[in-house]
Amino acid sequence: MTLHGKTALITGATSGIGQAVAQRLASEGAAVIITGRNHARGDSVVAGIESAGGTAKFIAADLGSFADVQRLAEVASDVDVLVNNAGIFPGGPTAQMTEEAFDATFDINVKAPFFLTAAIAPRMAARGGGSIINISTMAAAVGMNGLAAYGASKAALETLTKSWTAEYAPHVRINAVAPGPTRTPASAAMGDTFDALAASTPAGQSAIPEEIAAAVVFLASDDASFIYGAILPADGGRVAV
Repeated sequence: MTLHGKTALITGATSGIGQAVAQRLASEGAAVIITGRNHARGDSVVAGIESAGGTAKFIAADLGSFADVQRLAEVASDVDVLVNNAGIFPGGPTAQMTEEAFDATFDINVKAPFFLTAAIAPRMAARGGGSIINISTMAAAVGMNGLAAYGASKAALETLTKSWTAEYAPHVRINAVAPGPTRTPASAAMGDTFDALAASTPAGQSAIPEEIAAAVVFLASDDASFIYGAILPADGGRVAV
């Protein structure tokens, strides 16, 4: 699955799944551009990739800011691989969701990947090829108490995956990976709720970020050359049964 000579942009890559994706893409030979809001964490991820022999750089960006999305799209417009990973997942009852939290969820989970793809996919097509992978969630396919806004935002991203396939194929392959419960710094705050969710999957356990990264890197590679518009569940079988 060599990606030598390719450049990849991974949003939300300073921790968790995004960090694992960046590390795996770099190990396959891609030069990676990682984004996030925290300079210290970004520099740490870059240093780790470089110490392992990879090539990486960090661009600070807050994808809740449309100005930052536009700036990132401009400076990273010529990438070969785009991984729309950045996302937030506020939980709680629908009646308790604030307008601010709702808007932030859709700004980061839908608006940012929409306009990054709008800027980058046409340039990929003009150059003759590219791959875009959107990170969704099993909550886009399974109704989950307390995750209405998050699930809806990711369902929108899955629909965009299909619509963009119709728009940009055959030159650009656009797919999505839909993880299930994955043990990351963000999921640690869920405590026993996360453990119960992981135990409910047929696999009987949670994923680690590297397992999700493996699916992403496969879709980015030429090994997935005939896969277009797919939503790949990486959820321990949760949506299958």
